[in-house]
Amino acid sequence: MKTIEPIYKELTLNSRNLIVPREAYQRELNLARVRKIAAEFDEHIANEPKVSCRNGHYYVFDGQHTIEARKQRNRGQDLPIRCKVYYGLTESDEAMLFAQQTGFSSILTAGARIRALIYAGDPKAIDFQKTTEGIGFQLDYGQSRANKRLACIGTAYEEFEKIGKEKYREALSILMEAWNGDPDSLRAETVQGMTRFIDCYYGEYDRKRLVRRLRTFPAIKIYRDGSALTTSFPGYKKYVYQVLTMYNGASVKTALPLKF
Repeated sequence: MKTIEPIYKELTLNSRNLIVPREAYQRELNLARVRKIAAEFDEHIANEPKVSCRNGHYYVFDGQHTIEARKQRNRGQDLPIRCKVYYGLTESDEAMLFAQQTGFSSILTAGARIRALIYAGDPKAIDFQKTTEGIGFQLDYGQSRANKRLACIGTAYEEFEKIGKEKYREALSILMEAWNGDPDSLRAETVQGMTRFIDCYYGEYDRKRLVRRLRTFPAIKIYRDGSALTTSFPGYKKYVYQVLTMYNGASVKTALPLKF
């Protein structure tokens, strides 16, 4: 991911002229967060919103909640706001800067960050999106947990980076073939359990047997039974263990050993 170091000037702009590109890379406005900022607002330590001057318009890529909080404190009316105005940025540059936000007041969800990286043209993020969608899933930025919609974007992206595209594709393809996009098969714990199982036993398991065995259980089983384990297996390993036991069943001949 490239790092952008743009040049800016501090200017006072009226809030009515500030555009928040939510249809592109920006996240939705969080009204609860706006109210919190407004209640705790201190003019002496408030950060200036970051704005891109592009094609004669001012686009907010950092600070939309601060802008709304200022307006709320001004009885909902527009007002002059001191801004850091950046020049020479493309829309993709803005998206990248949005994704690179740090600091407590600018914490992004994993989904919002990856959505912005995709919009910015980040190669790894785009590869992740194409691989996931190529299997038949859609990235679910709205966290709706609908059929074939992957809501645990942060977990999935971390697994994509950790185990690589080939194993990631294999893991999610198996989930799709076993449960056809059932939302319970796309919980973060289930996705991580499957990706780590594939990583651990890659080249050792019988793929057809794995899919066939998984189909005999409800999609919730990996999450439900794994969450019930309070000892022996820390963290993600208790979910990997569920995949292993589902695969092995009562078979001695085809059983895989415990390797984690």
